Amino acid sequence: MTAYEKKAYLLLNDWKQKMQKKPSLTNRIAKGIQNKINNIIPEKVHKVITVTIEKMVKAVLFGAKYTTTDRLATNASFQLRESYIKRQINFYQKTATIEGAITGTGGILMGFAEFPVLIGIKMKLLFNIAALYGFNVKDYKERLYILYIFQLTYSSQQRRNEIYGLLQNWESYSILLPADADEFDWRTFQQEYRDYIDLAKMAQLIPLIGAAVGAIANYHLIAQLGETAMNCYRMRMLDPGKIENKGF
Repeated sequence: MTAYEKKAYLLLNDWKQKMQKKPSLTNRIAKGIQNKINNIIPEKVHKVITVTIEKMVKAVLFGAKYTTTDRLATNASFQLRESYIKRQINFYQKTATIEGAITGTGGILMGFAEFPVLIGIKMKLLFNIAALYGFNVKDYKERLYILYIFQLTYSSQQRRNEIYGLLQNWESYSILLPADADEFDWRTFQQEYRDYIDLAKMAQLIPLIGAAVGAIANYHLIAQLGETAMNCYRMRMLDPGKIENKGF
């Protein structure tokens, strides 16, 4: 490992510990409340929301591969790759911040309209990060890996523990993945994502403060996604036994 890779590896280990934490009392209480709310919502509403989010994510997931950033040369250093990735994260943070501020001024209707736009920004960032690390985003399983990174970022701590275990053993788990994206658990995906961002985004719908809340929330949501994505790919590239096969 180079000096930079050793530093990245230490950051990876710190992140791993955070991903494996047990749900705190606050986490469990919040999740319990959200589960009760979800149980009150009619099944027909859940189905509509699930189908809507599924279609939105699929549209980006299977369309963004055509507009992703160019891959770096195969011999590009790990440090160079991550320098480009950090620039991408910074760019999308600024984009999402502006978008959140604009939609935050429009109240409830604009807040709902922002939902698919923000998902698109997040997915595009993930595609670019994957490509800059050297992974082939045209590969179906790599696109599913991106989807799991998304889910890992925006899930309850309990669900996060489960997803982390899958990603930690991705090479073995990917063999068992469904051949069709329709078999993906979209219901859990949409519920976890919606529950996670509800607290961060709900105040965006309030007049006067909505713009500031939307800008700040989006900035942090993108930062969190960028950190999670970087460490997920570091886990595949820097872990002992994987350093010799970096995927590019």
